[in-house]
Amino acid sequence: MAKVKTTFFCQNCGTQYAKWQGQCNACKNWNTIVEEVIQKPEKSDWKTPSNNAKRVSKPLRLKEIDSSKEARLDTSDAEFNRVLGGGIVPGSLTLLGGEPGIGKSTLLLQISLKLPYRTLYVSGEESQKQIKMRAERINPNNESCYILTETKTQNIFKQIEALEPDIVIIDSIQTLHSDYIESSSGSISQVKECTTELIKFAKETNTPVILIGHITKDGNIAGPKILEHMVDTVLQFEGDRNHVFRILRAQKNRFGSTHELGIYEMLGSGLREVSNPSEILISKKDEELSGNAIAATLEGMRPLMIEVQALVSTAVYGTPQRSATGFNAKRLNMLLAVLEKRAGFRLGAKDVFLNITGGINVDDPAIDLAVVAAILSSNEDEALPANYCFAAEVGLSGEIRPVQRVEQRILEAEKLGFSTIFVSKYNKISLRDTNIKIQLISKIEDLVSSLT
Repeated sequence: MAKVKTTFFCQNCGTQYAKWQGQCNACKNWNTIVEEVIQKPEKSDWKTPSNNAKRVSKPLRLKEIDSSKEARLDTSDAEFNRVLGGGIVPGSLTLLGGEPGIGKSTLLLQISLKLPYRTLYVSGEESQKQIKMRAERINPNNESCYILTETKTQNIFKQIEALEPDIVIIDSIQTLHSDYIESSSGSISQVKECTTELIKFAKETNTPVILIGHITKDGNIAGPKILEHMVDTVLQFEGDRNHVFRILRAQKNRFGSTHELGIYEMLGSGLREVSNPSEILISKKDEELSGNAIAATLEGMRPLMIEVQALVSTAVYGTPQRSATGFNAKRLNMLLAVLEKRAGFRLGAKDVFLNITGGINVDDPAIDLAVVAAILSSNEDEALPANYCFAAEVGLSGEIRPVQRVEQRILEAEKLGFSTIFVSKYNKISLRDTNIKIQLISKIEDLVSSLT
């Protein structure tokens, strides 16, 4: 009988140790090192022994390597294609993470039901009946999607060899276990071994694999950090479960940009693609209210018009409150200091609350001017014109600084029917024959005089 081997892994970063110790030398966390049993047979391959022929790699010169663009698989989901960079690359491994109940399984099941390819959806968390109940709400007429409930990788690969699918979806990687590792599902060694077997399968058969990953309470993908290094693409599905909107971001993408963004709306029939998010993020009002301003921002390559809400009121208690939702609180304090120092507004004894509508987080400095305009509007209790929007950064000396791709923001504002956009006079703008008025300002005092 083979000798049982044990080793020690850090549950946070995956670093391996020969013996237990209190603190991990890599991530400096305490009490995260646990012992795991490892017993590996001589042969570890996803293929059966009868089909174990391996291709020998040979070194090639750069000019000998085929540089033709690889065809991607269209998912029939414009938002998912945009985030991936144009579709799924054959032989790639994609990891999708997100909070529990945010809609990860619904998104991938919906995509698998839309695909015209033979798809194998492997679930280790739900039964086939549960998946069918959800699939009937989305697309019950699909004939090319196969459902498998299994957690053992050796059994999964047997079904893959029999079915020969074009795409494999695993829900989730933390539920899989391999016979080559004697530890529980979700452990460091099991996650690494199962992912390694799936990578080998994907690269040798040119079959794309999409994994669902759990996250920790800190928002990071559960398991060793090496899991994110092993895969080709890491996607994050985020949003507030109390809101209907979901945002899909790429944190890592070997085949495209990480600046793209996909927006979905959660409905009873599944996730709906939001092709024009600006119309949804801007609330419809019958009457004008103070403290509202529209900002032209960018998420990746996509321009968005978002609504900034501010509330300024006299502080009831001694220390005034500063609260920001969807916006950096430190930047809010900086803008309030600029308003008090450069524009003469006394806000030191007032509560200031700021909110970005739609439940999204924005870190684009171009919304600084809209934040300032919303605060001034609420402080004076006078509503801004509904057809005004803003796109500029505010500096510490009160200057209005230029932002990137301002022309794209202007065209988006014009498309949505805004009549005036406030931008920095230092932006180089070459647009001609536009129906929107471009208001050029150089300092924060110019904004105050233009709005009063």
